[in-house]
Amino acid sequence: MHYIYVLLSEKDGKFYTGYSEDLKRRFEEHRKGKVASTKKRLPVHLVYYEACVSERDARHRERYLKTYLGKLFLRNRLKSYLTGCKFVLTRSARKKN
Repeated sequence: MHYIYVLLSEKDGKFYTGYSEDLKRRFEEHRKGKVASTKKRLPVHLVYYEACVSERDARHRERYLKTYLGKLFLRNRLKSYLTGCKFVLTRSARKKN
């Protein structure tokens, strides 16, 4: 299987979208600060993932989720989860920091 995943940074309240064939291993790498793109944004939480049979489909889906429409999809999909997260900052609170 090929996985597309979304992490949420507790530090800045922003999403990180990625791809991996081994979701568990890759999340551990992120969590332990071994991935440059999320190292300074720790702690991160796995908030969403999708599984695809083909690598091509997974890469295509990852690219989509990184677009404006993809980000809107994620915000809508995760709306109830994000409402309950005490560490998710509003846009205005992020601008002040």
